[in-house]
Amino acid sequence: MRHSIRSLVALGCAAALAGGVHAQQPVTLKMQATWPASLTLYDNFTFFADRVSKISGGTLKIDAMPAGQVVPAFEVLDATHKKVLDGAHSWSGYWVGKNKTAILMTGGPGGTFGMDMIDALGWMQNGGGLELAQEFFQKELKLNIQWFPILPSGPQAFGWFKRPIKNLADFKGMKCRQTGMAAEVFQRMGMQTVNMPGGEIIPSAQRGVIDCAEWVGGVEDLRLGFQNVWKYHYTPGVHENVTIGEIVLNGDVWKSLSPTHQEIIKSAANETFLVWWAKWQRQNADQGAAGEARGSYPAHAARHPDRVPENLGHDRQGGRREEPVLQESARLAAGVRQPGGARQALHVPAVLVRGELLLARGAAGRYKGRRQKVTPRGESGGGDPPPF
Repeated sequence: MRHSIRSLVALGCAAALAGGVHAQQPVTLKMQATWPASLTLYDNFTFFADRVSKISGGTLKIDAMPAGQVVPAFEVLDATHKKVLDGAHSWSGYWVGKNKTAILMTGGPGGTFGMDMIDALGWMQNGGGLELAQEFFQKELKLNIQWFPILPSGPQAFGWFKRPIKNLADFKGMKCRQTGMAAEVFQRMGMQTVNMPGGEIIPSAQRGVIDCAEWVGGVEDLRLGFQNVWKYHYTPGVHENVTIGEIVLNGDVWKSLSPTHQEIIKSAANETFLVWWAKWQRQNADQGAAGEARGSYPAHAARHPDRVPENLGHDRQGGRREEPVLQESARLAAGVRQPGGARQALHVPAVLVRGELLLARGAAGRYKGRRQKVTPRGESGGGDPPPF
């Protein structure tokens, strides 16, 4: 009897030990990004993966893969839904072809007139934004995913062009890489737009497929080599002053994780968002200083004005007027779908951008900080106003 009890105790201990060893086996999630490994956007992904591993003590790991490793860049959302991937690192603006509401999860379509980054973060964390995102993807798009914000990357640049842009007419006939709802605005301005992943932009430009492109701006554009292809660069843009990337996880995979692992993912995503917000700005500053020292910026780089005149949005007779680009932006952004299919119009003020244009580089190849007065067409003064 005593021998039997000892045997049972030994068996129980062995089973408990085996169970403990099994419980210590790490969980690995295979996730793919929409961007190449060479970009800081991908660095955001690997930073998140590293934090998940360290916070969990190695019990939860993210196998982070760049675009194209398993599926093409723009197929990561569907691949996550179908569990081809456990998750993805991407941007909701790519999903406007499924439903334009997706743009709200990037910080909103307001452009210059929308939320700033802390507003967007506050809305997501404390104003129902996260809950709306889950409802949108799960109930409206019928996708089996869990969604989280992770990647702040704004304000973004207006773009890079093969020829100077002095007015709206200069856009006509140009074929440009644009994405999201902004592409619809540019189309109405006469531009031909093409959506493509970041890794395909430079090869397409070198083959003459596109004449211009908008990607992100700053360090991101320079890492891809935009300055080696196009001579004309304008910044900032009016379309993505705030833009936020995402991580998505397959819904079944998410439910299979322990509550502790779920909280680790949430915490690591929040930490990555805040740390990257500051880090990305620093990277842009460092890259800018290095580019200036090397003289590697394009020959014609222009910054939009820091201020606008007091007679904002009015002509000299005091009448209201709107720039076509902002009219179109407002027209597309101002309709918010309401329950029952109704639409509520939002007032978005139109801004006439006038003031000063910074000429970034002199003949010697160094920044001089020289400012040239830019006046509206038809008024005294030299030069055309920027069209944005």
